[in-house]
Amino acid sequence: MTKSIMVVDDSAVVRRTLQTILEKSYSELFFAADPIFAQRKMKTKWPDIIILDIDMPRMDGLTFLKEIMSTRPTPVIMCSVLATEGSAVIIEALSSGAFSVVTKPKIGVKSFLEGEGGKEILNTVAAACNANVKNTMSPIIAKIESKNTLKKNEPKITLSEFNSLDQKLSKSKSGFSHLTNDKIIAIGTSTGGTQALEYVLKRLPRDLPGILVVQHMPKQFTKAFADRLNSVCGLEIKEAEDGDRIRAGLVLIAPGGKHLQVVLNGAQYIAKVFNGPPVNRHRPSVDVLFKSVANFAGKNALGIIMTGMGDDGAQGLLEMKKLGANTCAQNEESCVVFGMPKEAIKLNAHNEIKDLSEIPDFIISNS
Repeated sequence: MTKSIMVVDDSAVVRRTLQTILEKSYSELFFAADPIFAQRKMKTKWPDIIILDIDMPRMDGLTFLKEIMSTRPTPVIMCSVLATEGSAVIIEALSSGAFSVVTKPKIGVKSFLEGEGGKEILNTVAAACNANVKNTMSPIIAKIESKNTLKKNEPKITLSEFNSLDQKLSKSKSGFSHLTNDKIIAIGTSTGGTQALEYVLKRLPRDLPGILVVQHMPKQFTKAFADRLNSVCGLEIKEAEDGDRIRAGLVLIAPGGKHLQVVLNGAQYIAKVFNGPPVNRHRPSVDVLFKSVANFAGKNALGIIMTGMGDDGAQGLLEMKKLGANTCAQNEESCVVFGMPKEAIKLNAHNEIKDLSEIPDFIISNS
């Protein structure tokens, strides 16, 4: 079925450029210079997908986003300069129901949209076309793609290629877990993950083992995301730093633009945060985290893969299962995008498949 797309942006240059980009793939396009004009058009035709600026006259994009989500939940892609400046604004947009955020520069917007930015928007629109629309309602919404942080032409490798570069990891063997009986929980997610994570973490007690999370997100947003979660959840939640001890009651969020691994220092689990090539197009990569948890925690680990686009984490979850970890994939019905869990299920990397509403109990009962 053909999808209709509405672009709401006060820049005529942005509207014209996006029209040129989108009309090659989509025939039903609508344009509005601000939310007030958009509201009038939406009385006649409600679009399937909305691309929305934030800073606009008469009504700002955040206010309009909240109105859309309360009236008729629809995949909304925020495309704004503020995405590169105001991380708190973007976290609020995600919390309010934005499906995705695409950053655009202050200078050279036209050339950006005609190049990498246009590709990113097309990919994001394609993902929104396949989104489970009923799950765009709170509390299951939103994503920011970590590839927004990758440099142009930066090498991207697979997990197996990464392991050959990471000598310490590739030489590690299963069985390290005999040094400690401590358990560890690893969660990986992407598209739809910001509010899915909030849903899960809000329902977990403080006495659980340490939790590590990879959510595909650029570096300018992960600290604000972690701080927000910390303010609404009972657990202590922070952006991971190299050398952090992984302990009960603490959740470490992988910093955008860097990988997160688990290592052992004596009988203690320690977070390793480092630069490295993107794995499966992502940095941080779920696969990198899961592989390290498999190697250093083995049967003492719990692995959960949730809503997200692509296949990052599927191979790593399989490695966790092979080394005795209990693993879980989110079901299709509760995912915004059933990509990452689907690929893990294809590999038989899961022990169980759970609805989002069941994942907190799964974690508690298996910790």
